[in-house]
Amino acid sequence: MASLRSRCSKVLAIGRNYADHITELNNARPKQPFFFLKPPSSILERGGGPVLCPKGVKLHYEVELGLVMGKKLRDFDANDSQGAIDAIAGYVVGIDMTARNVQDEAKKKGLPWSTAKGFDTFTVLSDFIPRAKIPDPHEVELYLSINDAIRQQDSTNLMLFRIPRLLAHISEIMTIEEGDVVLTGTPKGVGSVQVGEKMKAGIKVQGVELDEGKIDVDVADRLGPYVYKET
Repeated sequence: MASLRSRCSKVLAIGRNYADHITELNNARPKQPFFFLKPPSSILERGGGPVLCPKGVKLHYEVELGLVMGKKLRDFDANDSQGAIDAIAGYVVGIDMTARNVQDEAKKKGLPWSTAKGFDTFTVLSDFIPRAKIPDPHEVELYLSINDAIRQQDSTNLMLFRIPRLLAHISEIMTIEEGDVVLTGTPKGVGSVQVGEKMKAGIKVQGVELDEGKIDVDVADRLGPYVYKET
């Protein structure tokens, strides 16, 4: 199979889809699904090296269940639950990395989030998980640890908006292409990670961890000219 990055035209990331995460960041609860875009160039696949933290950035992690789309969708019907599953080729575990101080400034000034979410290595993905290994994507457990200390651990059954509704909402706005990755939101426990620390993440189905879903990645300084400065 070709790499996830090479087949992906865009990463569609759902925000604010777990109530406790909304509370911990003091955000408003959405009345409908809310999403933003991340470039395929931000994808870091297994073995691709460390997550790179740009100078001046407060780096945060967010573990998520990702959908790897197997069909093109446009104006999808939210009531077609089986059709939603049939449109998914498989799954990944993802870590949506965020430059939190950059995002906070953007929110205050009404600016886009592209910088905060779009740096190289800011979309960490596990290996591809075949669809048959996750019979119900709304009943799996996600976890993330920093230096082996668990920071996030929750079930996808806590999603505010389920997958058929997410796919319907996105596809009303823009066509979802085959190979696109949809990140379905993060549960509570989001926080900072420092250069020199190690992140691990994964997924369990009925208490059994899937090898394909394991992530083990270091965090390192990003070299180069970028330094965060107020916009």
